[in-house]
Amino acid sequence: MLIKTVFAGFGGQGVLLMGYVLAYSAMLEGKHVTYLPSYGAEMRGGTANCVVSVSDEEIASPVASSPDVAVIMNNPSLEKFQNQIQSGGIIYVNSDLINFRPLRGDIILYEVTANTLALEVGNDRAANMVMLGAFLKKTPLVKLETAQEVVGKVFADKPGVIELNREALLAGYQSIGGE
Repeated sequence: MLIKTVFAGFGGQGVLLMGYVLAYSAMLEGKHVTYLPSYGAEMRGGTANCVVSVSDEEIASPVASSPDVAVIMNNPSLEKFQNQIQSGGIIYVNSDLINFRPLRGDIILYEVTANTLALEVGNDRAANMVMLGAFLKKTPLVKLETAQEVVGKVFADKPGVIELNREALLAGYQSIGGE
């Protein structure tokens, strides 16, 4: 099982952090992982994306010309990546910030009110963790508990935001129906 996921949005939305938490979590669970970040010319406000590949077997290349899944935080990223996702793939969109939907009938689309849910748990800057939580519900590459553990490690020097980010992960996870 090899799943390649692209996380994309503006710099400052925590796009690379989403990918890092997934990659670190998969590594802790004994899976093979690649993490390939990409930055726009600008930092905050510019575009950013990363590709995370998770597999039970060795991964030949970190590059993903046709990812299986996309987690998208803004309009420009959806425009860029919507047609790159494999047929039968999944696209998660932050429906609070994205004002159009892919016209493809061959993908599964999940709309997540990430900013709204993040505000409900305390800060809209945690929208990235809401999106990651939703992703983990329907693309269960790692356990939610492992991702919550990794959040504690990533934010070890900022203990005040650990619980907020864990709650945001859970809010996203619970926002998506089904098992």
